[in-house]
Amino acid sequence: MIKKLFLTTALCASLSTVSSAQEDPVRIGVLFGFTGPIESMVPAIADSAELALQEASKSGLFLNGRDIVPVRADSTCVDTSVAVAAAERLVTADSVSAIIGAGCSGAASAVLANVAIPHNVLSISPTATSPGLTHSKDNGLFFRTAPSDARQGEVIAELLIEKGIRKIAVTYTANDYGVGLSSSFTKAFEAFGGKVLIAASHVDGKGDYSAEIAALSASGADILMVVGYADQGGRAIIQASLDTGAFHRFVLPDGMTSELLIKEFGTALAESIGTLPGGDNDLVDQFERMLKANGINDHVPFRAEAYDAAAILTLAMQAAGTTDSDAVSKTMLRVANAPGIKIGPGEIGKGLRILAQGGEIDYVGASAVEFTPEGDANGTYREVTFSETGFETVRIW
Repeated sequence: MIKKLFLTTALCASLSTVSSAQEDPVRIGVLFGFTGPIESMVPAIADSAELALQEASKSGLFLNGRDIVPVRADSTCVDTSVAVAAAERLVTADSVSAIIGAGCSGAASAVLANVAIPHNVLSISPTATSPGLTHSKDNGLFFRTAPSDARQGEVIAELLIEKGIRKIAVTYTANDYGVGLSSSFTKAFEAFGGKVLIAASHVDGKGDYSAEIAALSASGADILMVVGYADQGGRAIIQASLDTGAFHRFVLPDGMTSELLIKEFGTALAESIGTLPGGDNDLVDQFERMLKANGINDHVPFRAEAYDAAAILTLAMQAAGTTDSDAVSKTMLRVANAPGIKIGPGEIGKGLRILAQGGEIDYVGASAVEFTPEGDANGTYREVTFSETGFETVRIW
């Protein structure tokens, strides 16, 4: 009788432990540059990621009803030591199961090497675009929904050649993002027959860029490509160029395509060319309506990629039946790539249900995600022009 009572008590305790474990929320790190050179863009990007986490959590279908709690941390985008410390806190103090981010390429690389791999924690970045990340030693723990700048460089080069632009000056921020995109563009542009007359780095945070502008203008180019950040040196270089008359036409990649520039410079950017990741189709329109309904109104790059990164992460955890990073890493391509039932934005609950029932899905999302074997997004780009009302899509590349 005593033995039977003991076994019953032990069984109840065991069931209680299992029940408690099922009810524990899953904590997901959201690591972006809430301060720093893209701080005006980050709130909408982070909100978009958290919208997907909230959608999965509210469905009641994620891992047998477990809730998801996002935990924000500031990478600053450019200070890798701060990014690493923030990621370390997420993993050790906040006990996150995975990280969405880090937001910028240098931060993502540092966090991967110094936190994610040592602690065996999966991360997925919607905004880190450096080509160098494709072949990083990540133990299969790093993914990204933002396409590599190897692709963006080719797109910009091709569209400029198509427009008859054969000579250009380039300034780039002196970090992984700036160096990577500048290099990929230069290689592609010159392969197409173009000529980069000068490619010069700039340091963010300076008060005076007159020396940089003088050198760029002296090259004889009449169009300037600014690979930088809208909240930092990139914006100041545009301002100085316009003030001095050195340049009035610019090529502005993703880090510069911010509504902040439209508000500040207005029609002065009318002849400029921008590129943004993403397509322009029914799913994008559907996603934009969903963002607006949830109060996310800032039109900045990478919102779709952030939402999709969070969605894929929750769906991969569902497919794996666990939050263990090794197991989840093996299901990331399975849920994001064909074959399977296509899942669009706003349909995370549908995807969770199908996976719980043993089915297969192909998460298309808001950015038409399809992973390469290395965990990169193939991705498409929009060529855009600037108007006082926002970005106008010219073509999908």
